[in-house]
Amino acid sequence: MAESEYNVSVPRLRSLLQMDPYLKTFEKDFQRRYGLFEKQLTLLEEAEGGFDQFTRSYKSYGVQRMPDNSLVFKEWAPAAEALFLTGDFNGWDNFSHPYSKKDFGKWELHIPPKEDKTPAVAHNSKLKHKHPRPQKPRSLRIYESHVGIASPEGKVASYSNFTHNVLPRIKDLGYNCIQLMAIMEHAYYASFGYQVTSFFAASSRYGTPEELKELIDVAHSLGIIVLLDVVHSHASKNTEDGLNRFDGSDSCFFHSGPRGEHSLWDSRLFNYSGWEVLRFLLSNLRWWMEEYRFDGFRFDGVTSMLYHHHGIGSGFSGDYTEYFGLHVDEDSLVYLMLANHILHTLYQDCITIAEDVSGMPTLCRPVQEGGLGFDYRLAMAIPDKWIQILKEFKDEDWNMGNIVYTMTNRRYGEKCIAYAESHDQALVGDKTLAFWLMDKDMYTNMSALIPMNSVIDRGIQLHKMIRLLTHGLGGEGYLNFMGNEFGHPEWLDFPRVGNNESYHYARRQFNLVDLDHLRYRQLYAFDRDMNRTEDKYGWLAAPPAYISAKHEGDKVIVFERANVIFIFNFHATNSYSNYRVAVGPPGKYKIKLDSDEIQYGGHGRLDHNTEFFTEPMEFNNLPNSILVYIPCRTAIVLANEEIDYCY
Repeated sequence: MAESEYNVSVPRLRSLLQMDPYLKTFEKDFQRRYGLFEKQLTLLEEAEGGFDQFTRSYKSYGVQRMPDNSLVFKEWAPAAEALFLTGDFNGWDNFSHPYSKKDFGKWELHIPPKEDKTPAVAHNSKLKHKHPRPQKPRSLRIYESHVGIASPEGKVASYSNFTHNVLPRIKDLGYNCIQLMAIMEHAYYASFGYQVTSFFAASSRYGTPEELKELIDVAHSLGIIVLLDVVHSHASKNTEDGLNRFDGSDSCFFHSGPRGEHSLWDSRLFNYSGWEVLRFLLSNLRWWMEEYRFDGFRFDGVTSMLYHHHGIGSGFSGDYTEYFGLHVDEDSLVYLMLANHILHTLYQDCITIAEDVSGMPTLCRPVQEGGLGFDYRLAMAIPDKWIQILKEFKDEDWNMGNIVYTMTNRRYGEKCIAYAESHDQALVGDKTLAFWLMDKDMYTNMSALIPMNSVIDRGIQLHKMIRLLTHGLGGEGYLNFMGNEFGHPEWLDFPRVGNNESYHYARRQFNLVDLDHLRYRQLYAFDRDMNRTEDKYGWLAAPPAYISAKHEGDKVIVFERANVIFIFNFHATNSYSNYRVAVGPPGKYKIKLDSDEIQYGGHGRLDHNTEFFTEPMEFNNLPNSILVYIPCRTAIVLANEEIDYCY
């Protein structure tokens, strides 16, 4: 097919170009990408009967049990000269069970049942799901989780532990979505699950498949959706237990030569143009949705997929030429378009999130517009900004305008997941926000039975303010990594040779929250009430905020979103009486969230019975204003008592 034949009409491209006229220059790129996408859909229809049937290939590949309990094994290994099945069922005999070679690089093996009619290879019983998937939430509040570290004990925690001990905490905190990391089987625990060895297996180190299904089912019963952190950007180099050299060649599922190697990750890169590779990956997504009833995916390493340079050594200035041209890997781009199209067609409430640092335009626009079809992208600049500020600037040098710019610098019409910190900031070599703020004082001065020293006071107040500002201003969804809601101390480090295989830092000390006399409980309470306040007023589902003030001298930020007023005073010592704040709708406003409350580790300087009545005095381009008292290092949320906030 000639190159020009790929430049087809994109159904809703016009609306995309109206939203962002600067993309007009790259209209032919969108037409070509969409043409390649349509071509793959057509081929799927002609060769496989459509994507619905194609993505059910997991029901015929791998191992399948027949009605008579015989077993059929089917694999794709085009370069293999012979294939054998070995295991404890045949005494690990390497040659007793050979596969038969079929057409197109496929191999099959039939094993009859045992004399008692049971399968020759035993399998555990299956669990029937009891609860339906919850509806897609309008406001997405994500609790990023790792099952293995979800316990105060120094060991690999279990699915059952998560179900019984962690899910109730997540529900209490007001999160409505869990993002599960490190579920796809991986041989090396310390890889954080990002060196996948078996794509069609849930990690056995945490328990059985049935126990993971129970975890997801119980989450659904609590109204919580569950996303899988899916790794389709690369695969482990392991040959004994991974896909690498599966058929003896250096290609098969991957590109051969340097294109098939990721130099920084030391892993293999998929050949997304391969028909059987598409079958493998797209069926993998379908399998996780059907077999375990996940509600969607967070796609890891999307930046690496989108570009031939994998983002290595690229700063991404935002110039549009960085996102179009020969350096873009259109094979992987089309794969992502296919994945999103298929998932959203088959599962109406499916949610997909892209981990992309490059800022690729249209990443989160519908495929029918020429976009890649993701629902959300991670706002990865925000945590980097907070860490930079805490590392490099004194409090008096914090730039309010620069902070606001980072929070709001996102593409219009493309939803973002904002977060102040994720697992990346918790890993060894870096520190959590709480540890950057309070460091060694957390070991000796977190008791609520003694007055706060200046380090703890500053840390407690700023920890709350940073998270609320990110929550209110930074995106259309919010993410928190498990434990960080209560200011988890120290860092995260998995057992490895370098730390004598210690589990000391590979755990989450939830027990700290359960002790009444420690201030971790106060941070937990603020995070809980922040989420519950959002649940009531719905600012994450609202249009972007109107920022009415970013005062450098006063260190004050004020904005309005979802008819809710956010006021932040970052000044270390100055409190302001009768501080004029711009508001939109007239009426009576009251405090709905106050970081200075005693129960949150604050100083209790605000009277919550105060009623703030608007004056018809235009201020900062809004028609009304109110006068407030805003103490130093305090954030408050005000709501209009005369507005119905049912959203």
